[in-house]
Amino acid sequence: MAVASPHLPTPGRQRRAVLGTVVGLVVFGVCGLVVLGLVSSSIGVGAVLVGAVCALVPVGPVVWAFLWVDRWEPEPPRTLLFAFLWGACVAALSALLINSSAVLIVDEVLGQGSGDVLGATIIAPIVEEGVKGAFVVGLLIFRRREFDGIVDGVVYAGLVAAGFAFTENVLYMGRAFAEDDALVGQGGGVLAVLILRGILSPFAHPLFTSMTGIGCGLAATSRSPVARVLYVLVGYGFAVLLHALWNGSATVGDGGAFLGVYLFIMAPLFLAMVGLVLWQRRREQRTVAAQLPGFAMAGWIAPSEVALLSTLAGRSRWRRAVRQRSGKEAAKAVTEYQRAVTELAFLRARMSRGAVGARAWDLHNERLDMLTVARARAMGQPAALTAAWLRPPPSGWAPAAPHPPGWRPDPSPPPGWGPPPR
Repeated sequence: MAVASPHLPTPGRQRRAVLGTVVGLVVFGVCGLVVLGLVSSSIGVGAVLVGAVCALVPVGPVVWAFLWVDRWEPEPPRTLLFAFLWGACVAALSALLINSSAVLIVDEVLGQGSGDVLGATIIAPIVEEGVKGAFVVGLLIFRRREFDGIVDGVVYAGLVAAGFAFTENVLYMGRAFAEDDALVGQGGGVLAVLILRGILSPFAHPLFTSMTGIGCGLAATSRSPVARVLYVLVGYGFAVLLHALWNGSATVGDGGAFLGVYLFIMAPLFLAMVGLVLWQRRREQRTVAAQLPGFAMAGWIAPSEVALLSTLAGRSRWRRAVRQRSGKEAAKAVTEYQRAVTELAFLRARMSRGAVGARAWDLHNERLDMLTVARARAMGQPAALTAAWLRPPPSGWAPAAPHPPGWRPDPSPPPGWGPPPR
């Protein structure tokens, strides 16, 4: 009997997906409008427009950098968009309301002016890293299949932080414009803020929140429930610490203190995070390459595709050749096929470490179904699975014929592959 893939667009699943997307966009839109109204009432509509234009300068390169990192197994575009909107709308509004309320309470209790100092150095880091990290932790809890390790955590955390920084930059740059406008002949404030926040430190918020993302990535690969919680808490603690150090050096210390923190703490940490991400990407490449021969042995992919699927360069060359010969639809089909191969490879690697849980083989069979469906779609496109061959295939070899309707792959592992250790 044919069994439908759990990822095929059934009417019920399609309705839930559309409804969830609409509800999410409505929530983001309402939060965004409230933030826009609050900021406009504070600095004026004209200043908001100027701030928004200036804030666009850093957000493009930052988002592009995280999407470049997310190339081995691109995350769902809708989830990435929601991550950015969460930071720009929900997290920004939550932080604005909580921070403002907390500052007023501190001023009332400790005296006027105390709230500004404690707000910047203690309250804001705790609150902002909490509301930004909530999205990443939520994915880890409710959409754990989206997490395959540190790279995924950094990408999601970075996009949330990029959205948050965008809204914050609108406020800061717009406020600088309003102050310049009020002090005729005292211009330069907007340019100074743009240089500081948009050019010298566009990755500040992503660096802070990436600590939480790294913790979530480690938690996703751990077998111990206690270790998972500790990884997330330690990551969040580092995010708060870095944020507090950054704000404190700018608020309490002089220019020399801020410069010292920037040069000797933040810059090296940023370079270390870049190195960690590049190392993890290389590790992902080795993970996929190690799984592919077994996939070919099981008949899930063709032996001639192993080399092309083993590197990003080979995959890119494959898609480019298909696009040139057969058009965008064929290239899209190959992209989906490559992604399905990667997701199954990552899952099998996590299963071998015992980091998936009781539903390991259920998830395995789901992703194997996805791979089968994606390969069938690719085979339905002209030359989609042959356009990137640099050499003729082995004598007598030809792509397998499309599977008949209702066919389902054998989910049993290839010879020699035992069940994951408990």
